[in-house]
Amino acid sequence: MKMRYTALAVATAMTASLGLAACSGGSGSGTTATADGTIALTWDMWGSSDTDLKWIEDTANVVREQNPDIELTTNVASWGDYFTKLTSNMSSGQLSCLTSMNGQKLSVFHPALSPLTDEDLATAGIDPADFTDGALDILTYDGTLYGIPYDVAAMLVYYNKDMLAETGTPEPVNGWTFDDFVATAKGATTDAHKGFGMGMGEFQWLALPIAKSGVQPVAADGTLQLTDPKFVEAAEWYASLATAEGVADPVPSASEAGWGEDQYSSANTAMAVDGTWNAQGYFTNEKGFAAGAVTLPKNADGSSVGLVLGSGFGIAATCQGPEREAALKVLGSLVSKEAQDLISSSGRSYPSRVESQPLYFDSLDEAYREDVRTVFEAAFSGLQGQHVNEKWAQVSEYFTPNLVSVYTGDSTMADMLGNAQKQFGQN
Repeated sequence: MKMRYTALAVATAMTASLGLAACSGGSGSGTTATADGTIALTWDMWGSSDTDLKWIEDTANVVREQNPDIELTTNVASWGDYFTKLTSNMSSGQLSCLTSMNGQKLSVFHPALSPLTDEDLATAGIDPADFTDGALDILTYDGTLYGIPYDVAAMLVYYNKDMLAETGTPEPVNGWTFDDFVATAKGATTDAHKGFGMGMGEFQWLALPIAKSGVQPVAADGTLQLTDPKFVEAAEWYASLATAEGVADPVPSASEAGWGEDQYSSANTAMAVDGTWNAQGYFTNEKGFAAGAVTLPKNADGSSVGLVLGSGFGIAATCQGPEREAALKVLGSLVSKEAQDLISSSGRSYPSRVESQPLYFDSLDEAYREDVRTVFEAAFSGLQGQHVNEKWAQVSEYFTPNLVSVYTGDSTMADMLGNAQKQFGQN
């Protein structure tokens, strides 16, 4: 997943000027065959922080150790640069055999990736049963598997324990209800700070309406369903936190893409919704407040829907013949136990391979280790894969500027969703 701490700098020691694999084999796959028969492959990945870069290089070394007949080169770019260049190279066919992919962007980039069959997984030595339930849905589009996730994520409600204590507001617990959520937000709202930070990011704002309505904005068959009555009602409830309940401030402008999360980190709000990938950062926040985390709330009948999110690795559609078979072996190594142990023990993100997950908690400070373990174990249960279609990226981009006027009350959530349905929905 995209980390909030990702910077724009790229470590040149690991980058071979990322044209995202300027290929030398003529196939557009970023591969060459050496004189001794060794196959050279390139793995494209995003990253900028020291933690990212160390994990990438350590993981590449695992691949090299497990595949001595394959020469692996890594190309690394920052998050934004990676997908900008991927777009360009996708149109020209200049893709690396090993192409990393974020689940939220699969609807746009899946044509660049090769579908993975059961036979492919067997060649790679990958058993789907080794991974978190629903994990393979992350890189599945229209029923076809295009990659294997290296991490999984879910959305949580993070809260400021100090603010709740100061206002005499009970801390939430896993299994709490939406009524509990509103009561907590109201209890923590004072003249000095609000109880909740409104989300602007795709899942930071959608998580609660999806959980409350049990409806995803896109149906399983790819049909956009933004005007589903249950979803509209839940989305209007979410907007009311700022417009009617007064427990959240409206967002000043569309440029405040991480508004709710930033307000929480700055100790300006008592709660915010964000992904499990930022748990460590919140529990070690610079403001020094005591942080907590809890699962998304449930309805009175116990119903709630959460999504499993993440990123992983695929094989370029241009990667064919012996290079593709070699790439499958590398794919297997990239998500092997040894590689997954690395990402888990580094604390970078929560691995998709179940047997490697305990190491993630071992990497955390004892002061908050059990808090994180408890909420993760509760959050990664009964999750659904995200439903998207070819227009979903445009829909998500449409929301951002329009949410600003919805949160101020200058327009309604129902109108915004209705307009998006008309613009992007199937006729």
